[in-house]
Amino acid sequence: MPTVSVDKADLFERLGKQYTTEEFDRLCFEYGLELDEDTTEEVEEAMRKGLPAERPHLKIEVPANRYDLLCLEGISRALRAFLGKEQSPQYRLAYPSGGEQDILTMKIYPETKRVRPLIACAVLRDIRFTPRSYASFIDLQDKLHQNIGRRRWLVSIGTHDLDTIEAPFRYEARKPEQIKFKPLGKSEEYTAKDLMSVYESDKHLSRFLPIIRDSPVYPIIYDSKDRVLSFPPIINSEHSKITLNTRNVFIEVTATDETKLQIVINIVAAMFSEYCQHPYTIEPVKLVFPDGSTRISPDIAPRTMTARNSYINACTSLSLSPPTTAQLLTRMSLNPTLKPAAAPSNPGYLDEITVSVPCIRPDILHECDIVEDAAVAYGYNNLPDIFPQTSTVAQPLPISRLVDVIRREWAMAGWVEALPLILCSHEENFALMNRPDPGTLAVRIANPKTLEFQVVRTSLLPGLVKTIRENRSHALPIRLFEVSDVVFKDPTQEKQARNERHAAALWCSKTAGFEIVHGLLDRTMRMLEVSRIASTDCTSVCGYYIVEGNDIDPVYFPGRAADIYFRLQGPVTPASPRDIKIGTLGVLHPTVLSNFEISYPCSALEFNVEVLLKRS
Repeated sequence: MPTVSVDKADLFERLGKQYTTEEFDRLCFEYGLELDEDTTEEVEEAMRKGLPAERPHLKIEVPANRYDLLCLEGISRALRAFLGKEQSPQYRLAYPSGGEQDILTMKIYPETKRVRPLIACAVLRDIRFTPRSYASFIDLQDKLHQNIGRRRWLVSIGTHDLDTIEAPFRYEARKPEQIKFKPLGKSEEYTAKDLMSVYESDKHLSRFLPIIRDSPVYPIIYDSKDRVLSFPPIINSEHSKITLNTRNVFIEVTATDETKLQIVINIVAAMFSEYCQHPYTIEPVKLVFPDGSTRISPDIAPRTMTARNSYINACTSLSLSPPTTAQLLTRMSLNPTLKPAAAPSNPGYLDEITVSVPCIRPDILHECDIVEDAAVAYGYNNLPDIFPQTSTVAQPLPISRLVDVIRREWAMAGWVEALPLILCSHEENFALMNRPDPGTLAVRIANPKTLEFQVVRTSLLPGLVKTIRENRSHALPIRLFEVSDVVFKDPTQEKQARNERHAAALWCSKTAGFEIVHGLLDRTMRMLEVSRIASTDCTSVCGYYIVEGNDIDPVYFPGRAADIYFRLQGPVTPASPRDIKIGTLGVLHPTVLSNFEISYPCSALEFNVEVLLKRS
């Protein structure tokens, strides 16, 4: 949950009451927030000692999906509505005096599709910043970058002094050496290519360079006089920077995700539209797309949803009337509308409540979200305590029952379960295990924090071998096993990847112990009631067999390894093969042991457990 630090005096002034810490903590709890810290005592202590101190702040934890609560303006607005002191403001678009034909335009060039294809814009006119509201404006952008923007990978925000630039604007993508401008905080011009080197040592900006570094073209925004506004998602231009004296703010948001783009532009524009000369008004910008189509940005029209009063009562075990429910929803910054019953003889209201959801509440996705808001407004502590109408007992999935059998048998046989991390380095997953990388097997992490977490493992053996390496001083033999998931790329899946449940064991001793892992496999299959069959058996018997293959995994020593095959029940024909390779076992190659600094021979076993569920 993100933590928002707000000025205590400013917030209480907006709420129209001075709260004690306990009172405000209770108010936050009732709304679904959490008061993390009140710095008043720290500030007073510093002042008594004559030390410099800022104004007291309240640090409030907010839900991760409530982007409207990431700043003082949003929190105060929400709490005032919750306390019944005002209704949710109505945000509206304010066109220039000349109408729609005079609004600013942003032309989007087709090359942007190669790097960062989406953009949205808005204008805040006649705005009045104070030092604290200006700081809140910048802080909200930082929080959106870190939260929904995923450190600018998905969304980045640029704000500019509109009086220093001229429309129409252009969103282009050019080669790095063709882009030259004076970046924010610098006194000389640099090319985009040079900036990659300049900011490489910058503690703040260096983390954003990988977003576009390897792209053949970089995104750039110009005004009508070819002055650079922004180099998203890295930095803005010094020319158009906003200050406390800025009166007209131009907001541009670039993104790779359309949904998050609309959320961010709406939040930034709506939150600070209260400082405009005409509060809660936003001037739109016309986007001109490469195909000639146009769109007005931002889209701040409220969404209309329908909630049934009976459904709300059923979920909360209450007996609220539609007007009472509507009043609760109003306290949560929603705008409900009731419809009178049609029959004159039946005064009252229809069960359905039409709810207008403002643009700052993207967290309302379903009728159940409206139920949650109604329950919050009513008070979770005030809901009746009742026993559920039904009781259910969960049961494990078939694959979970199967692996529990394997885990229990191997543990009782004296093997120790290891729990390595699912992420590993690319070198550990392939090169150190003597395995080539076909490029279509492992799921890569786009922006790994360290070299230790580059890919999602495709085998359990690297983790077990690393565990042996870190525990090689223990008494021999060392017997480890793991039953867990590996991940493979799979274009046929919606998420482009699939999980497989594998079981693996590793024996480390003064002798290789091929017979040890072979015996462990036989014992496992016996407990799973899988018969051992001959590889030449052409009957329809379901079972397993091992055979020395022609293409043994290079992680094993040649001539000391075997493939494990599983035969599904049914006839075996060339058109309908029933034999499936499910794993391997053998003695690890000396090169692998040397790569992991292990001086004793090891034997290993790994097989796919999920295939065993296909038995008839």
